[in-house]
Amino acid sequence: MPLAAFWDENADWISAAISILLALLVVFALDRAFQRRRDRFSRETETRLRFLRRLIYAGILLVGVALALSQFTGVSRIAASLLASGVVAAAIIGFAARQTLANVVAGVMLTISQPIRVGDWITYDDHYGVVEDIRLNYTVLRTASEQRVVIPNELLAAGVLVNDTLATDAVGPEAEVWLAPGADTEHAVRALEAETGGSVTVAEVTPDGVRLSVAADRVAPRERGPREAELRARCLRRLRAEGLLEGSEPAGRS
Repeated sequence: MPLAAFWDENADWISAAISILLALLVVFALDRAFQRRRDRFSRETETRLRFLRRLIYAGILLVGVALALSQFTGVSRIAASLLASGVVAAAIIGFAARQTLANVVAGVMLTISQPIRVGDWITYDDHYGVVEDIRLNYTVLRTASEQRVVIPNELLAAGVLVNDTLATDAVGPEAEVWLAPGADTEHAVRALEAETGGSVTVAEVTPDGVRLSVAADRVAPRERGPREAELRARCLRRLRAEGLLEGSEPAGRS
């Protein structure tokens, strides 16, 4: 078959394939350039570039697919019909894609304002971990146990989160212990300060007891969980030795 005849018969499919291939090549080139230079970027810059790279990818791919589909006569007629009833089409598409668009817009807001960045250690809805990636419609959080928590961007933008490394790369571990209502609170505070070397404060007083908050020296975010567990264990041992836990007696007393 002559080349010209082959082109005439398959022009639509060839144009579609070329458009998508070019889009993928552009994105691949951008991705390689980003990977080669990512070690030089700050957290803020890396977060913005990651999101921008995906936004460019989605935009180029969308344009490529649109150009490819425009080569088909049938699709062009359908598009013209939809444009003729644009209000109805826009309402249907907007309603169907509301959640997706809301997550993308929230992702843009997070990338610009940057309450979180790639590499930050955050707490969100009882999940604590490092921000591994901020994508177009969701954010990936990696916990200390190497689990991945996928959070829609809209929830992050509208919710309350704690960022331990927004201003510093170290966090202050904090443990909480409860005393019975009749326990000697002042004695407990002095004993825990001597045991841990940190500050001890009365965080809450309720009819059920007294909650003490014990702070320790700052550590790397990755060490926060183990350090808090160790701190709680030390506090409980000391309170038990002092006879300040319900049902315990001071050490040396039978």
